[in-house]
Amino acid sequence: MSQVRIALIHALTHSIVPINSAFERLWPEAARQNLLDDSLSADLAANGGALDEGMHRRFTTLADYVVEHGAGAILFTCSAFGSCIERVAQEHASIPVLKPNEAMIADAVATGQPIGLIASFAPTLVSMPPEFPSHAQPRCELVAEAMTALNAGDTALHDQLVVDAARRLKAEGVGVIALAQFSMARARDAVAAATGLPVFTTPDSAIRLLKAKLS
Repeated sequence: MSQVRIALIHALTHSIVPINSAFERLWPEAARQNLLDDSLSADLAANGGALDEGMHRRFTTLADYVVEHGAGAILFTCSAFGSCIERVAQEHASIPVLKPNEAMIADAVATGQPIGLIASFAPTLVSMPPEFPSHAQPRCELVAEAMTALNAGDTALHDQLVVDAARRLKAEGVGVIALAQFSMARARDAVAAATGLPVFTTPDSAIRLLKAKLS
């Protein structure tokens, strides 16, 4: 497989470790470039989750920068910016440009089971459910307190809140759990152990799809 630089563009500091750790497990030889603008999520939340033209231009600027400096693929790691990423994909159609969640959605839908979607960032549950096919709309749980706990460094509380949400979804009849944020991937094993259900995370699914596209 030829060496292609993959740009990882982050809107949350918490996304950096999960995706790079997943690369170390699944594709350690991949060349990576990490770019963080941690004001994106704060500005989106302050704007009520609305993806206005200014936010779209910011994403275009970030993509133009990494492509100018050698990126042959782009993976965005925050799941609340769908239309911004779609515009980048149109403008840089010659390289793979992935939304953080598209591969995980495909993996979860392919199981044929009712899907439980857990998010810790409220705008995600505005932008992400419409990306699921109409026949596989997920049952959603927002655990904003988990993001608060993670910001405070309380990873144990974060994981427990995610597990509790997964248990509620299982009780409602879902057959598979999807963790919407890259930062939530750390809770995958705990969720699987607590529910006995298949658990999909955005980092692992995205890397498998990128590897297939670049092979």
